[in-house]
Amino acid sequence: MRFGIYTLDEFDVKGKTVLCRVDMNQPVDRATDTLKSIQRITACAPTVKELSDKGAKVVLLAHQGSDIEYKNFYCTRPHAKVLTEILGREVKWIEDVCGPTAREAIKAMKDGDIILLDNVRFCSEEQTLFEMKLQLTHEQQAKTQVVTKLAPLADLYVCDAFAAAHRDQPTLCGFEQVLPSAMGRLFEKEYCVISELMEKPEHPCVFVLGGAKISDAFMMMETVLGSGAADTVLTGGLVGEILLASQGQEIGSGTLGFIVKSGYEEYIEKAKGIYAKYADKIILPVDLAQVVDGVREEALAGAIPADFNAIDIGTGTANLYREYILKARTVFANGPVGVFEQAPSEYGTKVLFESMAETGGYTVVGGGDSVTAAKKYGVTDRLGYICTGGGALIRFLTGEELPVVKALRHAAKAFPMGE
Repeated sequence: MRFGIYTLDEFDVKGKTVLCRVDMNQPVDRATDTLKSIQRITACAPTVKELSDKGAKVVLLAHQGSDIEYKNFYCTRPHAKVLTEILGREVKWIEDVCGPTAREAIKAMKDGDIILLDNVRFCSEEQTLFEMKLQLTHEQQAKTQVVTKLAPLADLYVCDAFAAAHRDQPTLCGFEQVLPSAMGRLFEKEYCVISELMEKPEHPCVFVLGGAKISDAFMMMETVLGSGAADTVLTGGLVGEILLASQGQEIGSGTLGFIVKSGYEEYIEKAKGIYAKYADKIILPVDLAQVVDGVREEALAGAIPADFNAIDIGTGTANLYREYILKARTVFANGPVGVFEQAPSEYGTKVLFESMAETGGYTVVGGGDSVTAAKKYGVTDRLGYICTGGGALIRFLTGEELPVVKALRHAAKAFPMGE
């Protein structure tokens, strides 16, 4: 047991049916029914292999696609193909989540078999809107359809989805109420590495905040600055643009329009208060970049044209942030600082990730886009630790007990010694 949570070491899984929740959420090429990245599948493969090697009947549950827009959902068929190739053994895909087809497939399994059920977010109870509107307790989640249909068929629940640990949904927090539960090897590794590192980070400690999860970014910013964990916060992307706007600076109608359209306008006022309190530790972009007809254009902060549409930090900002990173002893980075998928707007992200690879400090990056960027710039093996979770990492760093951690700790008490 670690951190009040059971690990796989506490259980004999031979002949047992194990429900294993993983996070395989990856960009999908719908035209070819293939995945654009397999990072998260590779990361959870060791847990799946261990369970299968030990004779468990492994039932994998996973989601695919953003749960904000239903049109982004996709089946988990390509994931089963990739995992089959990685493990060198069949991972059978079941086109069902908790209906008759799924339940019959589970009942027919033999020791060592692995099946992957379809996208759990095809169930309305697994969607974020359901989570946010109803706010079910973990006890109530245990009574949802996906849990009541699958739990009776299982002996053990394993959560290996640290990247989704900030979500409060039935396949993540409901099974722990009715089944002995453990964290998988990936969950254990990520939770322990981040926990131990945050207890005593080496200083100076620099946080690089970009990405699109604005609410999480501002929440974490206040926590790490207030606790003294962070000495400096470097801001980019929407985080930096919102902070600039909070100081009355022009960021361009295109930039502001996107912020309003995305529902982030309220954070401009919130950012004003945060910056007033920690102005000496929060570094704002000194210039921004836009792309017009495929050509990159930069403008200094304080002289941004009214019709500007920022999609990257400028060269001056990138070079300034590079200096902070190279002098740091610990660097946390979450999210890109621009649209790094396109050449004209990747400069900022490229410079920062290459700087993290060069610094002598310990580096941690988190989130799917960060993982993709690290791979794109060939720095994966030169970073201290790559965490599969973005939102989960941020929430963890705020000091908040993650819903899945709370559920797993409950299971350890409710089912002592895994009984």
